[in-house]
Amino acid sequence: MISNKFNLSGKTALITGAAGLLGIEHAVALLESGAKVILTDIKNEALANAKDNLHKITQADCIDTFVMDVSKPDVVNKVASDISGAGMRVDILINNAAIDPKVKGDQDFVEATRLENFPLEQWNLQVAVGLTGAFLCSQVFGTAMAKDNKGGVILNIASDLSIFSPDQRIYRKPNTQEELQPVKPVTYSVIKSGLIGLTRYLSTYWIDKGIRCNALSPGGVFNGQDDEFVQRLSSLIPMGRMAEQDEYRAAIQFLCSDASAYMNGQNIIMDGGRSVW
Repeated sequence: MISNKFNLSGKTALITGAAGLLGIEHAVALLESGAKVILTDIKNEALANAKDNLHKITQADCIDTFVMDVSKPDVVNKVASDISGAGMRVDILINNAAIDPKVKGDQDFVEATRLENFPLEQWNLQVAVGLTGAFLCSQVFGTAMAKDNKGGVILNIASDLSIFSPDQRIYRKPNTQEELQPVKPVTYSVIKSGLIGLTRYLSTYWIDKGIRCNALSPGGVFNGQDDEFVQRLSSLIPMGRMAEQDEYRAAIQFLCSDASAYMNGQNIIMDGGRSVW
């Protein structure tokens, strides 16, 4: 039966950045498909809240949490060791951790986020979390998957901004000097584009061990943004709206299960059609 292809019973999935907006949604999707879920994030309190929320939504008890800074190799290796020591095998890795730099209108923030003044320390930090972190987690957990020849799935969460440039017009403020106009910082697109390259590399590296790697590129998710921004962004999308928070769940279930058994090295774009307009 087709439905059995989506069944993840007996599988364990690790999600980085799991306490964030989409991280929780990814966990819901996997729990609904029968997987055991390991939530990782940098803050213990956020992880505890995420676990509580997931329990309320799904009534599932098969949820573990680990505090993990994905940018630190020793921390990633320690978490992997603890997971293995607890008798668990990571079958599915979702590289979701990222710093999504918000676009704000206050002058000091704008001046610091425009390309001309973007701080190197911010570049290094955001790349360390969003791209280096995905590399480190893939290196550690992917290697473990490959050693026992039981296969696995690596899924990188990219963005529609991995395939086109941010439209800075949607952030513009009236009666504001050009050098003070808010912009989407350079790091986000660069990091998400890098994840697509990482996806392609990993998709062939361990395929002889049965480890597939794909990417999911979501479009903008509605999360209480101001009406003007929502209207501007929605006007760029053929479907005329932003995504709801739960609209990527089925894609996660597909990409992490045998329903996508012959899909490898691909970037699935879910953006309401924005990228084809």
